[in-house]
Amino acid sequence: MNIYRLLRPLLFALDPERAHSTTLLSLEIARITGLSRLLGSRPQTLPSRLWGLDFPNPVGLAAGLDKNGAHIDALGALGFGFLEIGTVTPRPQSGNPRPRLFRLPEHQALINRMGFNNDGLDVLLRNIERSHYRGVLGVNIGKNKDTPNQQAVEDYRLGLQRTYPLVSYITVNISSPNTKGLRDLQHATALRHLLENLCDTREKLATQYGRRKPLLLKIAPDLDASSMDHMAEVLQESNFDGLICTNTTVSREGLAGHTLAKEAGGLSGTPLRAAADTVLKGMQQRLGEGMPLIGVGGILSGADAATKIQGGAQLVQCYTGLIYRGPQLISECVEAIRSTQGLIHAP
Repeated sequence: MNIYRLLRPLLFALDPERAHSTTLLSLEIARITGLSRLLGSRPQTLPSRLWGLDFPNPVGLAAGLDKNGAHIDALGALGFGFLEIGTVTPRPQSGNPRPRLFRLPEHQALINRMGFNNDGLDVLLRNIERSHYRGVLGVNIGKNKDTPNQQAVEDYRLGLQRTYPLVSYITVNISSPNTKGLRDLQHATALRHLLENLCDTREKLATQYGRRKPLLLKIAPDLDASSMDHMAEVLQESNFDGLICTNTTVSREGLAGHTLAKEAGGLSGTPLRAAADTVLKGMQQRLGEGMPLIGVGGILSGADAATKIQGGAQLVQCYTGLIYRGPQLISECVEAIRSTQGLIHAP
C-alpha cells in the first residue's frame, strides 16, 4: 500500500509552502505512531563507502527540504542512505517575499526562489543535538544575503567551524540562483580564495577534533565547458573531497508557453535532468576518479538515478522527485542502482 499516492492530491490542493510544512508534520506523526512503513517500503541495503563513511545505500536526501534540521529523525525513518540538511546561514533570515515556490505538475517540476530562508546556525545545531539519527548526516552551508561576497569566506568559515563536530560532512553551497551574486563565487579567483581558506580551517578543525571530515562543493547546472575547465582546475589544486552536481537551473528550456516560466528562481525536476547530467559527466571527465561525485537533479525514477551512476556519480540525492513520487522513490532508485552496478561489474 502506498499511502502517499492517496495523499498527494490533498497536498497539491494546498499552497506549495503550506504543503511542504504539512508534509513534514505528517512525517513526524508517522514516525511517532510507527506508520512510516505505509509511505513506502524501506529499501534493502546496498552499502557504499566513501570518505571513510559507511552509507547503507547510495540514495540520499538533497539539501533544501529540511533547512533547519528540525525533522532529521522523521526523514531518517524513510530509508535514505544519508541526509543533507540546510542550507543554513550564520544568522537567521526570512528569505525572499512570498509567493516563492511554484509547482509545474505537467512537467514534474518546481520553481523556487526561497532565498536561503532558515532559522540560523544556533537553531540548526540544537536540532541536530536533539535528534536520535545516527546515520550519515551532511549539512549544507551558505552565506547571509547581506554579507558582501568579499566577506563571504567569513560566513562559510563560521558555518564550517560550528557544524563540524556534529555532522558527517559539510557541503559549501555557492550555486543557488536565489541569493544575488552568490554564483559569482564560482568564478576561478573567488573560488580559489574561498576553497583555500576553508581547507585551511578544516585542517585546524581536524587536528582539534581528531577527525578529518569531508568538504564538498555544490555547483550549478548552468556551467559551460570553459567554466567547468576552470572549476576543475581549482578543485584539483584544493583539498576538497567531493562535488555535488548540481543545484537548480535558471534556464527555462522545455517550459515554453508555460504560465509560470517567467517566474524568477531555480528550476528543478524533470526539466533540470539533462543539464545536471551534462555537468555531472563533464566534471567526471575533467576530475577523473580522484574526486567522488554526488548526482542530483531530475531524479523522478529509478532509471534517472541509475543514469547518474553510469554518468560517474558514486551517490545520488533526491528532492523534487519526492514531491511527485513520494518516499517509494527511494527504494526504486536503490534497486535500479543495484541493477546498474551488477551490469558495470559483470565479467
